[in-house]
Amino acid sequence: MKKYKYLVLLRGINVGGKNIIKMNDLKKIFEDLGFTNVITYIQSGNVIFCNDEKNRAILIDKIEKALFKKLKNYISVVILTFSEIEKVINNRPVDFENNNEYKNDVIFLIEPLKVKDAIKEIKTRDGVDKLYEGKRVIYITRSIKNLTKSYFSKILNTPIYKNITIRNWNTTRKIYELMNAINDKEEQGD
Repeated sequence: MKKYKYLVLLRGINVGGKNIIKMNDLKKIFEDLGFTNVITYIQSGNVIFCNDEKNRAILIDKIEKALFKKLKNYISVVILTFSEIEKVINNRPVDFENNNEYKNDVIFLIEPLKVKDAIKEIKTRDGVDKLYEGKRVIYITRSIKNLTKSYFSKILNTPIYKNITIRNWNTTRKIYELMNAINDKEEQGD
């Protein structure tokens, strides 16, 4: 039976004293669901695992119910396959690399939100912010020297805010590297 590599991004855990969960406890939740090769990465709710279930809706339902049981609060999640996160990495904009001049983030959309709808809600400031459309993601880059002039923080007041989760580019790349390094003995599908 094929095993699929998945990435789950949890929205709103360990932020502002709410939905606090230790990474060891989070890992155990996923292991108790029968997932293998479970890896958590930093406190912002990034979980990598393998499973033979191909239906994303079934996985989301299982994970959200288990998180609700533990945290007594609804936590929405984004699930990506290994090939989807690989496309996020490989299809990044040409000028989208961390350097000393720009801060780069990836906005992951929680279904059913679509890129074309989300991008309409995100305000940018000429010369400071740039948005790029991806598949199920939006890339944003901001000038570090003009970061206080960025309009990106206004996203907190938009209708889409509860349907996104954001990771910086370094975190996104590291997650991909961790997924790529999983050496499962079973055949990998995607």
